[in-house]
Amino acid sequence: MTASDKRSEFTVLAGDIGGTHTRLGLFSSVNEKLHQKTIETFISKKAKGLEEIIARFLEQHDADITAACFGIAGPVEKDRMKTTNLPWKVVGGDIKKRFGFPCVRLINDVAATIRAIPLLTDQELFTLNRGKSAKDGVIGLVAPGTGLGQALMVWVDGRPVAMATEGGHSDFAPRNERELGLWRYLHERYGHVSVERVVSGPGLYHIYCWLKETVSYKEPSWLTLQLKESDPPKVIALAALDDKDPLCSDALKHFVSLLGGVCGNVALTGLTQGGLYLGGGIPPRILPALEEDGFMSAFTDKGRFRDLVSRIPVHVVLNDKAALLGAADCAASDASLSPK
Repeated sequence: MTASDKRSEFTVLAGDIGGTHTRLGLFSSVNEKLHQKTIETFISKKAKGLEEIIARFLEQHDADITAACFGIAGPVEKDRMKTTNLPWKVVGGDIKKRFGFPCVRLINDVAATIRAIPLLTDQELFTLNRGKSAKDGVIGLVAPGTGLGQALMVWVDGRPVAMATEGGHSDFAPRNERELGLWRYLHERYGHVSVERVVSGPGLYHIYCWLKETVSYKEPSWLTLQLKESDPPKVIALAALDDKDPLCSDALKHFVSLLGGVCGNVALTGLTQGGLYLGGGIPPRILPALEEDGFMSAFTDKGRFRDLVSRIPVHVVLNDKAALLGAADCAASDASLSPK
């Protein structure tokens, strides 16, 4: 095997680090194509830090790793990150030194997800608006889950460059009198009202509580019990999708409309003619609600730019390992570009 052949085949380590779970995976890159080798999931809060989890993973899966990349929730600053929902400090240089990896990169988890989009198959996407995708056009991602992630991706010399943002913490702008009521309700409780306050799992619950307190809905006893015993956003979404409670249905309709408006804003901000994608944990679980008119009506409700945004493709990412795949792609790119 020649040196060139060795360079065309190598193994990378990828990570998707969340407040609840941490996923690590080994991928082989063969002639610039990724192949999944193994993936393990760990409970994040049971570890003192990412390095502990990496060590446990490598005890079970010994490998000659050429590069590593870890997608983590939060902003990366100078090769280091303090995780948003964990008491961890992650430093790329420390990981590189401890494990002897030739190359280590830390990236935002939403940037990792958007990096995976060109690698996904049609079966891993659910189309809400077919539109017309521009070749090498900017791609946008909006990912509601525990928080609200946003990212853009551009192409430089034919290679994808992911740009993480903290757009989820920008101001929530009400579009009508009813949404203004929601803003007032949240402003009294939190002061600054970010988009994430309404378009996220906790945001769905905020909308539910606002409607419960301001509209003449009565919460049934079975729902009160489920909200206490289980995850409120999940309970509300399931009750709405099963048409079991009008308050839950109204809350989810508001949520979907607000999500559509936010996605339309990102599409305009980034001029995402390569497509706007919905990631995160929530969209795949509420596909029937997203298919209804509320989402696309809000997405295209952009005044003089309605025609422009109506031509932008909109898809839901169904692959729940997209962030891990994107991190692996980033690591493989680093390995390919590193000196031989």
